[in-house]
Amino acid sequence: MDSVNRIFCIGKNYAEHVAELAHLGHAPDGDCVVFLKPASAIVEEGQTIALPKGRGSIHHEAELVVQLTGGGRDITMEEALECVAGMTLGLDLTLRDLQTELKRKGKPWELAKAFDGSAPLGDFKPYLAHDLQALEFTCHVNGQLRQHGHTRDMLFPVAQQIRILSQTWSLEPGDIIYTGTPAGVGPLEPGDQVVLESPSIGRFSWSCT
Repeated sequence: MDSVNRIFCIGKNYAEHVAELAHLGHAPDGDCVVFLKPASAIVEEGQTIALPKGRGSIHHEAELVVQLTGGGRDITMEEALECVAGMTLGLDLTLRDLQTELKRKGKPWELAKAFDGSAPLGDFKPYLAHDLQALEFTCHVNGQLRQHGHTRDMLFPVAQQIRILSQTWSLEPGDIIYTGTPAGVGPLEPGDQVVLESPSIGRFSWSCT
């Protein structure tokens, strides 16, 4: 896998996912939610996902992930996709009980989102001007379909995400973006087998302990 610089993550980017968590207080607010994970969060395909113990429910969130060539500051929507070098699928693992408690208290989410091993990541495929808003992907756990997403349903398309991020950070080669998850998130347990797949990108799998 190419070297990863920063891991940007976009939250609340699929309306049906926001709706499924509304009872936990994750209501839509119209803003693009951004948080970061450290490089120690990455779990490459074939490695084992070590689920945190005694931390409550741990949910899978399947996502399209894009890797950037750079781009700098204040990238326009028209220029944004020129900064994309590769694409893959990944999981944004979330300590859901802890996230709900942090949100209730108005605190940041990092303790629930940015722990070591919280970003399983497939191998990047060259971007080659694919339509990033026309990609379908699935998440199966133990052979059961959990998530079936289509990037056309994003509230903030990839180009807009790049534009928004570049207004705060100077984007650099190796930066990656987890672009948000569709509905169907759910818990993972030790012994589970997770498979992410897209006709346009490939198939990636992990086992959980």
